[in-house]
Amino acid sequence: TNFHLPKSTLLMLISALYDREKILEVYEEAIREKYRFFSYGDAMFIE
Repeated sequence: TNFHLPKSTLLMLISALYDREKILEVYEEAIREKYRFFSYGDAMFIE
């Protein structure tokens, strides 16, 4: 999946399927590493 924008329905969907704390950790790293967000941004894979 892509990195979704805050308060988007896509982010809510991911939050329903995965642990909130892990999602926050992944997004914090993405911001630190300057990943691109939304449809044409970088993708993520959570194990």
